Amino acid sequence: MEHYEITIVGAGLAGITAARRLKKQGRSNLLLTDKSKSVGGRLATRRVADGRADHGAQFFTVRTGELEEEVQDWLDQGWIKQWFGEKYPRYTAVQGMNGLAKQLASDLPTSLHTKVVKLLEVEGGYRMYSEDGKEWQSDKVLLTMPAPQIIELLKNSEVEVDEEELKQLRNIYFEPTYVGIFQFREETELPDGGHVDVGLPEGMERMVDHRKKGISGDTIVSVYMEADWSRKHYGEDYVMSLIKEKAAGYLNWKQLESEQLKRWRYAQAKKVMRQPYVDLSGDGRLVVAGDAFLRLNDEAGRTRFESAYLSGKDAAAYLSW
Repeated sequence: MEHYEITIVGAGLAGITAARRLKKQGRSNLLLTDKSKSVGGRLATRRVADGRADHGAQFFTVRTGELEEEVQDWLDQGWIKQWFGEKYPRYTAVQGMNGLAKQLASDLPTSLHTKVVKLLEVEGGYRMYSEDGKEWQSDKVLLTMPAPQIIELLKNSEVEVDEEELKQLRNIYFEPTYVGIFQFREETELPDGGHVDVGLPEGMERMVDHRKKGISGDTIVSVYMEADWSRKHYGEDYVMSLIKEKAAGYLNWKQLESEQLKRWRYAQAKKVMRQPYVDLSGDGRLVVAGDAFLRLNDEAGRTRFESAYLSGKDAAAYLSW
């Protein structure tokens, strides 16, 4: 049976950041797992015909010197660019946000299509089981999936956890988001930068033209609905027609080539944890982190790219003790 020093479950930004930091600290016997076909989580980019569309995070901002240092390196590498915003720059990835995630994880030991379904506490650590029958052992485990998925995994596992910490974890509440992805035969009349988030119809959060954003050769538009609207209509079969009705004043449906609907069940945490990670085992062996785990001095107070980065960074420092 394979044996790892640390297994990180969830290859979103928090998991990738933690793995990168641990590797930098000399922890080479790592495994980064994810149930999906790609790393990135909500750093998600979809191929549409000859174009591409970000349909998770569209951009990120920087408030801390720690992330600023990384961002400067990513700019130098040509992985990201400043998209808009002078006083508070919004950065985006040159090849789509998932492209950035893949670049960050390119030299990490990763196992994709690996859904961890059970943990069994054993002497010296945990035995881990995936949905496709894989088994391995790990001295320490870092869980970075959305809190409801962590709770579901723990429910199916045989591990001792701190009940008070688990209770706090249950308080983290996520809201959903619907995203319509539309391909057009001609250019849109959206602004040159390709981004609109003011003056939109009720229930709509933002619209992005990815050709004008600079990541797509074809005209592909993402339309994001607000959390309240998405929750109200979650699971209904006419969501796409409602989105198109809302966007009718901005987009020419006569030029529509194709359409897709993305449903993010855990898009944004409405209730967050005011600590960057949680030690469920009490001894540093089973730790949870993610974008809903915020530092106490976090001024934004909400889930975002930077909160995921900082949570992964702080969790890695804790695990390396």
